[in-house]
Amino acid sequence: MTDGTNPQSNPQPEPAPGSGGYGFPPGPPAQGGYGFPPGQPAQGGYGFPPGQPAQDGGGYGYPQPGQPNPYQPDPYRQDPGEQQAPWSPAAQPGIPGAPGGDQPDWEAMADRSAAERRKKRLWMLGGGVTVLALLAGGGTFFLLGRDGDDPQNGGDDPSASASASPGDPSGSKSPAPYSATVEGDPTLLRDSNGKIGIRLGSDTTVGPVGKRFQIVSKGTANSYAQASEQAVDVSKSFTVTARLYSSAAKGARIAVSQGDGESFSFELGINEVNGKQAWIFRVQTGDKGAAATTQTVVAEGLNVVKTPTMLMGSYDAEKKTIALYVDGKKAGEAAVPGIWQAPGPLQLGRSRHHNIWTGAWQGAMHNIRIYESAFSPEQAAAYKEGKLGATTKPSHSWLLT
Repeated sequence: MTDGTNPQSNPQPEPAPGSGGYGFPPGPPAQGGYGFPPGQPAQGGYGFPPGQPAQDGGGYGYPQPGQPNPYQPDPYRQDPGEQQAPWSPAAQPGIPGAPGGDQPDWEAMADRSAAERRKKRLWMLGGGVTVLALLAGGGTFFLLGRDGDDPQNGGDDPSASASASPGDPSGSKSPAPYSATVEGDPTLLRDSNGKIGIRLGSDTTVGPVGKRFQIVSKGTANSYAQASEQAVDVSKSFTVTARLYSSAAKGARIAVSQGDGESFSFELGINEVNGKQAWIFRVQTGDKGAAATTQTVVAEGLNVVKTPTMLMGSYDAEKKTIALYVDGKKAGEAAVPGIWQAPGPLQLGRSRHHNIWTGAWQGAMHNIRIYESAFSPEQAAAYKEGKLGATTKPSHSWLLT
């Protein structure tokens, strides 16, 4: 609309003969046109590499048809809460028709585009290296991550770090990493819940297997470990547990016993029953070690050789019964008048019979625990599943996972 008057007219003079028109230098345009170097353009055009565009490509510097361009956002995509300003040539520097934008500097634009592409390639390469480093770190984290003893059983956490947590404002330190042996003495097993160390014989060694610690015995006379004192009061209720692996195909093989006099008080391990090896829990009720004064609970028909097994022997002093559990399941029980208090300490890998050592263990063992109570079948099953509960804690434990 107007105010009813015609705007003032400012006629322009005619261009001089031979000039290139208004806004252009006089004379015919240079070969190639204004703003381009003389001569024929290089193959592919100015600012583009020679040759034909890649097959099935979208042209130089553009993605293939139908594929998203990872380097440039969609110019037509608008945030729902953003108001899109109308396009105006005045807002586009370097475009003909915009103020000060006679002709773009194509060579400078090509250089800037190439520099941006190089920068993005370097950024992507750096990002890939960072991802690989994070993955490697995560693998390490997961490799060293927690697979330790169940805290509800009162044991140490072998994966705990000795350093304070960065996020702990109090600066308190976490428990030290689990160690199966006493510091400075690799032949003395450390008691995680008491003060009784166990000294290894010359043919018994301790070491990590994955994230576990176990002892390995060769089945010889020196394949044993002896505690510094008694760990079980056999006049009261108790439960002894151990995770065992036997590589001996015949004979008696005792994992845990107590006593070094004429006879044992109790023994937990393997014995030959009816011509075959079987898991056993046996106690001595008399003071001379005679066969007539022993009582045994047997688990027959189970795999014994090269079969990881959790064995558990329990004595109920009130009910005067002993029970054997194999992998959390009750194998049997027997009535006893009581258990003889044999002199001498706890033993691993052997037992005392008629004043001599027998039953040398051949294989491995770990997770040896002693509880001052008799386990019920429900408790034995819960222990196997790691769900015994924090209220039931061992009095002694060695070689925790």
